Amino acid sequence: MHLAVSLNIASAAGQASLTFAEFAAFVRQAEAAGVDMVIISDATDGPSSSPFEATTLLAGLATVTDRIGLVASASTLAHQPYNLARRFASLDIISHGRIGWNATLRQNPREAANFSRPEGFSDDDFRRRAEEYIGIVQGLWRGWDPGALLFDRGGGRFHDPGKMHFLDHKGEFFSVRGPLNVARSPQDTPVLVMSGLTEADLDFGAKVADVIMLDDVAPADAMAACNRLKRRAVTAGREPEALKVLVTFPVGPEFSTERLDRWFAGQACDGLNLTLPADLSAVGDFTDRVLPDLRRRGLARSAHAEATLRDHFGLGAGGGQ
Repeated sequence: MHLAVSLNIASAAGQASLTFAEFAAFVRQAEAAGVDMVIISDATDGPSSSPFEATTLLAGLATVTDRIGLVASASTLAHQPYNLARRFASLDIISHGRIGWNATLRQNPREAANFSRPEGFSDDDFRRRAEEYIGIVQGLWRGWDPGALLFDRGGGRFHDPGKMHFLDHKGEFFSVRGPLNVARSPQDTPVLVMSGLTEADLDFGAKVADVIMLDDVAPADAMAACNRLKRRAVTAGREPEALKVLVTFPVGPEFSTERLDRWFAGQACDGLNLTLPADLSAVGDFTDRVLPDLRRRGLARSAHAEATLRDHFGLGAGGGQ
């Protein structure tokens, strides 16, 4: 089973933020313990402050780690799809293929007012816009075939035109020509992680996501929930192995790894996503007590032989087609 750790770096009002050195130390310890990926988010519904923008933090973390996957949450409201696709493609090159985007179809009502939409969107409009947005990003990531960029200075050829694809997207909310002006991803495309999905979102998620994270699922129900998502993926024309399903639950200071034993023993899903706040005491307890116990129990791998995040999860070519 796979193991992910989610860290919300937004601090509540009056709470001290973690420094980059503290974030870096945490991620390096997670890497040493065999965690597959760390997911960084910086959003909250209440007043808060974040010391960094999540994707910017990933760039720094990529330079101090070697194997662990690095995933950032990024809003479909805060970025144009072309810019977001370009940013994650660039991060993937910097990290040698260890980057993922955590996308959500859940609307944060506080966010729209900061991006020229004080009235926000209806839930249906937001969902349709987000689905169109995600399709554009994945299309841009697939705009260069393998070997398309030649960099042939002598012959005066930058690329092979037959291996470059214009997106030429004209939709309800966006118009994007493409192609992306960043080289092809080292792992085909960055990994698309989806979270916060409602029942109405599951068909779309199963069609396009590489990893889906489910909230509030009991161990007894996890296998059935995972199998339902895999069947949706098959209906969408994908292999069931092309979609990984992780179950999310929070980690408090009282957390015991004995709670994980029944998950790993039952193999009810593809993995677990442990969430914790960016609180120094919580992070310290997790790295000092939980991570060593995970290794002792064999619940996390001791090393990653695979080079990319997509390889960590045994994923094939990027995303749904």
